[in-house]
Amino acid sequence: MAASTARELRNFVDGGYVDGVRTFDKRNPVDGRLVARVHEADARLVDAAVGAARTALAGPWGRSSVAERVAVLRRVADQIETRFDGLLAAEVADTGKPVRLARKLDVARAVANFRTFADLASAAGTDGFLTDLADGRRALNYALRRPLGVVGVIVPWNLPLLLTTWKVAPALACGNAVVVKPSEETPGSATLLAEIMAEAGVPAGVYNVVHGFGPGSAGELLSTHPGLDGVTFTGETGTGRAIMRAAAAHVRPVSFELGGKNAAVVFADADLDRAVEGLCQSVFANTGQVCLCTERVYVQRPVFDEVVTRLSAAAGQLRLGDPADPATTTGPLISTGHREKVLSYLRLAREEGAEVVAGGGVPAMPPQIQAGAWIEPTLWTGLDNAATVMREEVFGPVAGIVPFDDDADAVRLANDTRYGLAASVWTRDLERGHRVAQQLRVGVSWVNTWFLRDLRSPFGGIGLSGIGREGGHHSLEFYSETTNVCVRLADETRTGAAA
Repeated sequence: MAASTARELRNFVDGGYVDGVRTFDKRNPVDGRLVARVHEADARLVDAAVGAARTALAGPWGRSSVAERVAVLRRVADQIETRFDGLLAAEVADTGKPVRLARKLDVARAVANFRTFADLASAAGTDGFLTDLADGRRALNYALRRPLGVVGVIVPWNLPLLLTTWKVAPALACGNAVVVKPSEETPGSATLLAEIMAEAGVPAGVYNVVHGFGPGSAGELLSTHPGLDGVTFTGETGTGRAIMRAAAAHVRPVSFELGGKNAAVVFADADLDRAVEGLCQSVFANTGQVCLCTERVYVQRPVFDEVVTRLSAAAGQLRLGDPADPATTTGPLISTGHREKVLSYLRLAREEGAEVVAGGGVPAMPPQIQAGAWIEPTLWTGLDNAATVMREEVFGPVAGIVPFDDDADAVRLANDTRYGLAASVWTRDLERGHRVAQQLRVGVSWVNTWFLRDLRSPFGGIGLSGIGREGGHHSLEFYSETTNVCVRLADETRTGAAA
């Protein structure tokens, strides 16, 4: 990889970049080199960001029409396309993911997010009812959609640009102002997005960015700030609990997409070529660092050994390396600290009796990148749902493979978790596919596919996997308040008497 000069990443408040109280280093997970010095926000800066957002709401932005906001969103999408390469470089430097993945997924989805919510906002309507009561009174009831207000947007490190825009686009479409707190691991794209917002004509104070960590830093300062009207968060369940406690003190709405311990169910009648290809994606995509990734694979006994053999072979064919190399399929974990967490689970799996059938350790890498947070794609057998590693989210390129007997057994095993984010079912019998998918206690249930999304559809989790739904009109409902207006009309009895 070519060397590069470390960037200065400042907070963005009220339309301008602002120094923090101190800086911290951001290192590339591929090779450990310094890629940015990030300015940490203190309470004064977070307060200024929330204040700037509040002022923006009191100005022309707060009185803007849907058509005006939709036009702004379309310009932001156009500017993202214009600045595509810069955003791509920032995303790869922060995450270490392969360029071919970030190009197709992360930056392309950022464009799609703004255009999708521009379309949805321009077409969205509200309730209207003409009421005739038994006593002859008549009324017209109609709803008005108003901005929720100032929204705190707290974003994780695995898909930073995708998830920032997934939240900011509908928030702006509804007329809100936002304060974004990106992960300290991935501060680059949210900072660059601030320039894009300004170039697209987003008024000062509508989009703000504060950098820092969680407890005792910008994350806690933002989530506990009394000036927020709502909080949206994607990330680890424990952090979601802390944010929920802070939100409860001010009785404000939250939208949480949290962790997952997602299952895949492979029936004996499945197209195994298709199923193994899908599992290779769902277990190992983005080095397993996607909330929707599969960590539990249940396979019907007649094809269990074949699926284990074929999936293990597919894991061995993944190519780890320089993200700029078109042949690279798999990048590092986000940090050496996170790698130690994943390795600790692999040690635990062995202690609990797992038989590792693929990977299981740290790979030998070329000298120029051996300091990165590399880990082998890993699969194991021999454990059931009682094992700790089959119950707790690992968030890495790992999965346990377990046999099952029939439909009821598959549903029981898949639902045996406190999480409930996503699942996939693999079968040629579409009647079975529909039946089993509907019995799984998850927010997203795929049949013969994985990660296929329509951005208008509801997205979110059950149990420890979250609260609320995003996507389509569900996002618009979270980011807005509705007011019902009731107008009494001329009564039928009086109208008749006058005639």
